[in-house]
Amino acid sequence: MKSPLARFTPSRQYSRGGLAALALAALFTGFAWQWPIVGVAAVLFFISASVLLFLAFRPAIEIHSTHLLYGSRIIPWYAVRRVDRTGWVTPLGIFLELDEKKKQLILFPGDLDSSKQLLRMIRKHSNEALLDGIPHRQVWGDVTPPAPVPRQLPSPRYKLLRSEDEAEVERMFQQLKTAGRIDTQAGPDGK
Repeated sequence: MKSPLARFTPSRQYSRGGLAALALAALFTGFAWQWPIVGVAAVLFFISASVLLFLAFRPAIEIHSTHLLYGSRIIPWYAVRRVDRTGWVTPLGIFLELDEKKKQLILFPGDLDSSKQLLRMIRKHSNEALLDGIPHRQVWGDVTPPAPVPRQLPSPRYKLLRSEDEAEVERMFQQLKTAGRIDTQAGPDGK
């Protein structure tokens, strides 16, 4: 197998934080023998230690030119149909929808810069995928030219008056034009 283009391993901060939370859970468990209410803090520290250690021991992610290696799972780029981000940035969570309509959650507990770089590389190599609902070609600037704009047709002219009425209106307009003013005191019947 060729060497990977990039390899992403979990940040050490998660293991350090998990071990610190585990130590605090043990300390508060000792205090809980004398003060039972402190047992709540011990349980909370134990839960956070479990989550942090779970994240710390996630498998490394390797980006190859033909596939993504997530632990022991090989995901070919051509099989990725959709890449959707979760709301998580660190740890980074990405849902990959594969050919078989299966969803694979990629969970990467790294720092902010490596999470952004991993997301960018996954999105760049998923050539056949929709990226958060947008086709790959549009996201990476391979936009197809837009359809030509249809030319505007002139608006149709509808005949509103009969030809006799048009001649009468034209005659009245010429009279107004020669008079130079409109008589505002006369009513509609001309009186």
